[in-house]
Amino acid sequence: MKTQIRKIELANRYLNDKYHLNARQKFVEEIGKTPLRTDIINFLLGQFTSPTVYLEIGVRNPNDNFNKISSQEKYSVDPGYENAENSVDFKVTSDEFFEMLKNGTALNDSIKFDVIFIDGSHFAEQVEKDIQNSLNYLKEDGFIVMHDCNPPTEFHASENYDYNLSPASTLWNGTTWKAFVKNRKRDDIYSCCIDTDWGIGIISKKMNFGSSNKIENNFFEYHTFEKYRQESLNLISFDTFKSFFIC
Repeated sequence: MKTQIRKIELANRYLNDKYHLNARQKFVEEIGKTPLRTDIINFLLGQFTSPTVYLEIGVRNPNDNFNKISSQEKYSVDPGYENAENSVDFKVTSDEFFEMLKNGTALNDSIKFDVIFIDGSHFAEQVEKDIQNSLNYLKEDGFIVMHDCNPPTEFHASENYDYNLSPASTLWNGTTWKAFVKNRKRDDIYSCCIDTDWGIGIISKKMNFGSSNKIENNFFEYHTFEKYRQESLNLISFDTFKSFFIC
């Protein structure tokens, strides 16, 4: 009986812990935000007057996003770690795909994309590689779109994908935010993050979305990120983002 009571006490403590309550509230708020990544990608593709070329890195289920994208030409890349069917164009890792592009064994080495969506590995080191490789094959007026750049809590930003006993449960953003925030330090690209759908990062070579990241967070501490989230991400609404396209 004492053991049973102890278990109940521990469960209640977990349910009423302020950190967990706060995380659950932020989680509920995040899943209610719109528009979704699909809408933003299609908005960007709709800004081009010529036929568009789209690339998606990290597909999992094509019905989630890829099949809903409106582009005259589009390609998908995914090694199939989380989907046995893996009905994509290139069943390889992003590193392998870009190496194939470079060698001319996939598509051709002169291809450039209007929009590249990065949603593959959610570990910062690999995301940074995906950003740089994507920039090499992005048109001068193109856009990189990134998912999961704005984790609402440190539970969502865990480095451990398999641990689900937290307020984040199975919803995981990983450390994508670190790669995005780091690249916002650069002065050769422009970037912002739309405050919806777990943070939609946008990178452009020519469209000025505002100042780069001036926050000092050399060790990528989450609590520093939380304190300066707005400045670190250049976090804006979708309406503000759309205003950049109004002539």
